[in-house]
Parts: sequence; C-alpha cells; structure tokens
Amino acid sequence: AMPLLPCLKKKKSPGPLGRSIFQKHTLPIQQNYQALLEMCLKNKCLFTDDNFPAHISSIGTGALLKKLPRNLQWKRPHALHRSPVFYAANRKQLDLCQGLVENCWFLAALEALTFHQDILAAVVPQNQSFERKYAGIFHFRFWHFGEWVDVVVDDRLPVNQAGELVFVSSVYKNVFWGALLEKAYAKLYGSYEDLQIGQVSEALVDFTGGVNIRIKLTAAPPDLWDILTRATYSRSLMGCQTHLGVYFPSVSLPCIQATKVLKNGLVAGHAYTVTGISKVTCQYGPENLVRLRNPWGKIEWKGDWSDSSYKWELLSPKEKILLRKKKEDGEFWMSLRDFKIHFVDLTICKLTPDLMSQEDGKKWMYSLKSGRWVKGSTAGGSLGYCNGTFWMNPQYWLNVLPLEDSKKSLGSCSVVISLMQKHSSKHRNRAPHLFIGFSLYKYQESNRKLPPAFFTRHQPVNKHQVFLDEREVTHDFHLEPGVYVIVPSTLEPQQESEFILRVFSRKHIMIFLGFFNILKEIVDRYEGKIWEDFFTKHFEPVSNPEINAVQLQRILNNLSWRNFKSFHLSFSLDACQSILALLDLNAPGTLSIQEFRVLWKRLLFYLEVFQKRDTSRSGKLDLVELHAAVQETGISLSNEVCNLMAIRYGDPDLKISFESFVCFMLRVEIMGEAFRNLTQDGKGIYLRESE
Repeated sequence: AMPLLPCLKKKKSPGPLGRSIFQKHTLPIQQNYQALLEMCLKNKCLFTDDNFPAHISSIGTGALLKKLPRNLQWKRPHALHRSPVFYAANRKQLDLCQGLVENCWFLAALEALTFHQDILAAVVPQNQSFERKYAGIFHFRFWHFGEWVDVVVDDRLPVNQAGELVFVSSVYKNVFWGALLEKAYAKLYGSYEDLQIGQVSEALVDFTGGVNIRIKLTAAPPDLWDILTRATYSRSLMGCQTHLGVYFPSVSLPCIQATKVLKNGLVAGHAYTVTGISKVTCQYGPENLVRLRNPWGKIEWKGDWSDSSYKWELLSPKEKILLRKKKEDGEFWMSLRDFKIHFVDLTICKLTPDLMSQEDGKKWMYSLKSGRWVKGSTAGGSLGYCNGTFWMNPQYWLNVLPLEDSKKSLGSCSVVISLMQKHSSKHRNRAPHLFIGFSLYKYQESNRKLPPAFFTRHQPVNKHQVFLDEREVTHDFHLEPGVYVIVPSTLEPQQESEFILRVFSRKHIMIFLGFFNILKEIVDRYEGKIWEDFFTKHFEPVSNPEINAVQLQRILNNLSWRNFKSFHLSFSLDACQSILALLDLNAPGTLSIQEFRVLWKRLLFYLEVFQKRDTSRSGKLDLVELHAAVQETGISLSNEVCNLMAIRYGDPDLKISFESFVCFMLRVEIMGEAFRNLTQDGKGIYLRESE
C-alpha cells in the first residue's frame, strides 16, 4: 500500500515491509554477525557476548532464580558432547523439550515452525555449525515490532553439575539449535526470566511476521474443520491452549509444571502445538481427528483416540498403522469434538490472512504504520471510557478498493486489521500491557481528519470494540469497497505507548491522517478515464515503469491540468530533481506510477491552495500570501520557520513561484512526518548519523 508521502518502495526492501529511514527504532543492540565471526576466526578465539553475558543477570531477577541448580555453570556444546550438531535436518523435528523456564508458549510456536522448513530457515540460518568456520558465535532472526532483526549470541549455555542443559534441550543430546535459539530470544526480550509468561500467538508472529487468527473454540465457526484443513495445507502455524482453571489469571500463560496435570492427561493453562489433522473412517462413520503435542515432550491426553484408546480398533489396519503411535513423546490424537471442549482457543498464524476468506493463492497487500499515544496530545482513550478526548487519537485513512479480477467486486472484501503495542521497557515482562483496541468508521468525505463532533453522531463499523491487555489485537472484517478511518486507542486516556498498525487485504491504500499531512478532498474528476488515457499514452510499452527526473519534468509540463488552463505551469529539471530527492528516500531517484499518482494529487491540492491565495494573480505568493496558503493546507507553521523557508525557496524579493511552493510544501510535510517518527516526547529528537 502507498503511504501519502512515499517511503521505501516495497520491491526494493528486503522483507515484506516498506519503512522510511525516518522510522523510529526501538531495537536491541545491533551486532554484525559476519564481521564478528571473521574477527574471531582471524584472532583464533571464541566469541564472548558482553551484551548478554554468561552471568546470572542474563537469567533474570525473579522466581526463576529459585529453581536454578546450586552449582550452575555456563558451558559450550563442545564441553557437553564429543560431536555437537547445530541442526539435524534428517531427524524428526519435534525433538525439543522444555526446561526450567515456563515458556511452553514459545516452544509450542517453535515446534509449529519445524513443519515449514523455509520459514524455519529464515529464523534459524542453516549454514551454522560446530565444525566448519566455528568460533562460538551463532545468530537468529526474529520479526520485532515491524522489522526483521538479527540477534547474535555466543554458545555458552547454562547447565547443572551433571552437564545437562537447564533450559530448552533436545531429545537427541548432541543437537543444540533449540537451546541457542531460546538464548537469542531471551536476549531479544531482556532475559530468560522474561520468557516465563507469554502467549503462543506472540511467538508465532515473532517467528514469521505473519498475522494471527484466533478462534474461540466455545464459539467455533461451523466450518472449523475446513479452516483447519486449509491451514494445514498452506503456509500456516498453529498453536492452542487449555483452560486456565479456577486459580489462574486469564491474561497470559504461565506453565505450571506437573502440579496441574488433569486426570485426562492434559495440563491446565498450558500451550500445545497443533501438528496435524486426519479424517478417518470408523465403522459408525467418519471422524475428524486433531494431532497435538505437549512441549514438555511427555504427559499426553488419555481420552478417546489417545495412544491406548479402544477407538483405534474401529479403523482399518492400514489407517491404524499410519496414524497410531504408542510412544510417550508428548504427541497424541484427539477428536475435533473433544478438542473444542478441552481447549480455550486456537491460534493460526498465516503469512497472508487468506485463510478465512477462501481466497487461497490470491495476492494480498500489506501496509504497516508506526504511531504513538502521547499524553495531552494523542492519548485520547476509548470512546466508552471518555467521549471528550477520543478524537485526539491518531487516525488512519483506509481506502478499500474493489478488485478488477473479482466477479463479486461489488460485494464485500476481506480486510484484516492488527494493532500491536510496543514494550516501553527493554524487559518484555517488566511493564504490564495496556488495554488496547481500535474503532473503524465508514467515511464519506474522503481524506480529511475526522472532527470531534463526528464521533458523537456516528457509530463505528465494529460496534462492540474489544479492548485486550495483550500485545496484539487483531480483527478480520468483511467490508464494502470504500473509505474508512481506523482510530487505534488505549482503553483509558493519557496512557502512553508506541504501536504499530497493520492492514492486510487484497487491495487498499492506507494513509496517516496526521497533523502534518491532512489531505484535502481531491475531487473524482481527476480519476478514471483521463488518468488511464494519460498513462496508456506515456507508458504503454512498460508494465512497471519508474519515472526519473527528466520524465517527471516532461510529464508535469505536459499534463492536462483541468480547470487551471489559464495558469502557466513550468517545472525546471532542478525542481524535478528536488522533488525526487524529497520523495524517494531509498535514493534510486525514481518514482513508481502509484507514487506519482499520489504526488499528482498533492500537486493538484497545492495548486488549488496556491491559486486561491495568489490574490494578485501574479503567479507568485508574497510573504503574507504564503502564510495564508500554508494555513489553508491545515499545517501549523511558526512565522519564523515560514520566513526561513521563504528565504530558502523564494526569489530575491522573497516571492514564491508554484514550483518553489511545491518543494516548500513537500519539505514541510516530510520533515513534519520525520519529526513525529523520531521524537521521544513530542518536544525534540536525538539523531543517529544516518538519520
């Protein structure tokens, strides 16, 4: 999707994200794996990571310390096994066992990952080993609040006196990828202690950057089996959790070890991986079965279709041989009916959210915006909690577009909206999650920020907003094509946090309706056939044209500026190069057609404002007219800044031509957005060299 002011182009960025260089990062310390590896090999030494030392501080400060063995030591795999292996690709992958950290949610997600070797290889780079180019250094990749980060660790692992790993280990004692991955994840989130409480859904997103669909099994859709089938045969990862029981908090998922094993063999308040499904034929008819695994690697379901159940005798010998395993490894089958009774919810994480819409294989679009709720400025709280300040929250304009290739283009479109809050602390479990949610409004008047009065007169599309104290809140909608506004908020006003808002659909445009870039409505007369004719004429031979400065000059000076025929427009090559330099932050110096379309709308808007304020009809604005024009665009600019910009862009008499006004306005809007993205407190910014 195209932001209002173009950022990096999708096809040029490494991941599925398009991020501006101005996007503020709250990332862990970045270490260059390759450079560190080469340095260690050259110096013939093993890597020691001072950023996550082999020390009690890396384990944590809380309850986990009490569980540790008395003589805890940190050892490298070569000291633990004569032939350590990083990753055994030929082995059955479900070979990890949980240690002292109560992170069943992390392990359940990790085991779901092992069914997709290509996704696993993105998280666990496979060209690492304890032999070739070994220097005691390993690295892993996680999707961390909107971007992929590379986390480097040394291979010193905590062990007890007998030399056994105290945290995640493998069934095969010489395999160490799971233990090292857990260490990297602990480093990303502050400490091993910070992995004590969490949800399967969080880890699934951290491993894929995908979108979660959560199904409450008490109110499961009638086509649950079809959804499971599509998920199993597409790029999806699945996890689920059991009922928490009477004494458990209902927020996140601590693993209470065997003290909470129920009579039926399930563990209360525990995460499991969905590892498969099968439709079997019994003597009484078909039965839908779900296969699950306990991340402890032991303790299994004892009911129908468990390893020792009589139900297996109802199958043909062939089906029985294929499916039944009499082995205490934590993996078991149960009927779909029992699954819905004994599990609270099912989380399906998909790289694209086409699961629920039966549009598998179709191309989905993805937009991501970073934002923040700031006290006294944009932390308006929820509508139900405090009507008077709700309008202050950030607003995002969403245009859901009909599909050309769809026979049902007049019908509804599947749109998935996800809101994720960022941790304010380096340690993920030190600060509790805020209650967050969002409202979605249908909007007729196109691209203007919604005024306070709008919210008292209009109901949101999602009349029953859900506010959860979870990291991420996701909803899928079926929306008619048209314009909407998304308003993310905390439940209570004046609560501060950063967030990211993601939208997935087949076709849409998402724009931040910010203080600095409020769009005025551009009438539909500039759309449709005129546009198509223009581009057919200029770009027919090229399927994906990129416009350079010379072409931009030719286009702008030849465009049919409807209703402005009396106005002579002339853009110099220098002005066009300035426009490209401002808009194209990734620096190849070109614009795509879609980016040009956005630029064109800005130009039309600027031209309307310019003509309105050029009262003398001289084709130039003096200082007074310039101040009025800037105000007309909805931007608040001090007189000092306005005068400085006039000195920079004006002629010797401080008069501003239209081409100078365009460069002036684009710079003001882009710098405004840059400030908003980089500021910590709304008052100032600290810049790194690249920024």
